[in-house]
Amino acid sequence: MSVATGTSFHKSPVREYFESICVAVILAFFVRTFVVQAFKIPTGSMEPNLLIGDHLLVNKFVFAPTLTSLERTLLPIAPIRRGDIMVFKYPEDPSRDFIKRVIGMPGDTIEMRHKKVYVNGKPLEEPYVHFLYPPQDGGSSAPDIEDGDLRESFAPMTVPADKYFMMGDNRDNSQDSRWWGFLDRDHVKGKALFIYFSFGEGGGMANVRWSRLLHQIH
Repeated sequence: MSVATGTSFHKSPVREYFESICVAVILAFFVRTFVVQAFKIPTGSMEPNLLIGDHLLVNKFVFAPTLTSLERTLLPIAPIRRGDIMVFKYPEDPSRDFIKRVIGMPGDTIEMRHKKVYVNGKPLEEPYVHFLYPPQDGGSSAPDIEDGDLRESFAPMTVPADKYFMMGDNRDNSQDSRWWGFLDRDHVKGKALFIYFSFGEGGGMANVRWSRLLHQIH
C-alpha cells in the first residue's frame, strides 16, 4: 500500500480574506491599546499651541515601565521630562482625559509669583506660555483678581515622589495642578506627538486648518 506524496494544501480565497481581516483587526487593536491613541482638544487650556478642534496622536508606549536595562536599551522608551505635553486621566474623574504640560518633576519645589513660575528657586523659561491678562503688579485690568488668586501666585510646594505638577499653556484659562493637585504617575496615558488633523469652528472640510496638519507638538 502506497501513500501519495507531494500533495499541497491550498486555502480558499474566502478563508485567506477572513484571516487577513482578523490579523488587521488584531494589529489595529494592539496599536490602539498599547501604542498610540487619538485625542481631540476640547478646550482652550493649551492655546495658542494646541487649539480647540486639533486632533492629536498620543504615544502611549514612550512612558511604558521597563523591568531591565536591556528593555530600556532596545525599546523606544523615554523618561518623563519637564516640558513634555502629556495626556492623562483627570484625577477628579478618571473617565475623562486631560492634556497639560509637565512643569514640576518629583522632588521639585514649585511656586508662582506674579504669574512667573519658579522651580527650585529659579525662574522657569516658558516661551510657550500665554496669558489673557498681564500680572497684577503690572497694572492688570483683569476682572476679579484678588489676593490668593491661583492665576496670579501660589506658595512654594514640593512635588512628591511619583507625582508631577501639570499646567496648561493658557495660564489664565486652565484647570490644572493649581486647583486639583499633583498628578499620579499611574494616571499618565502618553505623550502628545503631532496633530494629524485640525478643524476650525463649525467643522467640515471648509474649516480644515491645513497648515496645522502633521504639526509636531513641543
